[in-house]
Amino acid sequence: MKAQFLLALTIIAISAVTPVFAHKTVFVEQYEIEVGWSDEPPLVSQQNTIVFAFTVNEDEGVSTGVTNAFRDLTATIKSGSVSKQLDVLSDSKAGHYYSKIIPTQTGPLAIELKGTINGVAVNEVVQIESVESINVIAFPPTDASGLPDLAKIKNSLAQLQQDVAQIQQGGASVGESGKSYDYAMFAMGLGAAGIILAVISLIKRK
Repeated sequence: MKAQFLLALTIIAISAVTPVFAHKTVFVEQYEIEVGWSDEPPLVSQQNTIVFAFTVNEDEGVSTGVTNAFRDLTATIKSGSVSKQLDVLSDSKAGHYYSKIIPTQTGPLAIELKGTINGVAVNEVVQIESVESINVIAFPPTDASGLPDLAKIKNSLAQLQQDVAQIQQGGASVGESGKSYDYAMFAMGLGAAGIILAVISLIKRK
């Protein structure tokens, strides 16, 4: 009884520390195809690798890796209506392949496998784990959109208005035609235009 209890605890402990990979597996006749990410979860703007494992089930339940699996087979990654054929390379382990990629936005992705493996037709679409924001592991968290913070823009705009008011007050003594006044006003105008464009862009994205 005690031995069974210790065995159960060991299994639970191993399950707790062993990472669960969200790889997907499809079966095409005697072939088993596994697709997923090498690093999970996949994060925006972080280089990752899509990995493939091809095995063939032979007699007596023995499975072996499939060599040259992509000789007559293509892998295409899809995000909505956008697609790209992957450049798949062979791993050192038989039946294992990989393709490096940098995901550029969050959301679901799918891998389409099309062609033949040793004469067996393959036409499968495999949904792989969705790409997540870098904030999953980033600290302090960053603005995933890459746009400036709205509060900072408001503060900059308020400071800009104060600077313009000061220049206008000083302009009465030097004359509005003075070169220094004109240059200052021009620079302030460019700064204001940049901030306004940033605010408009931020509002549209939000």
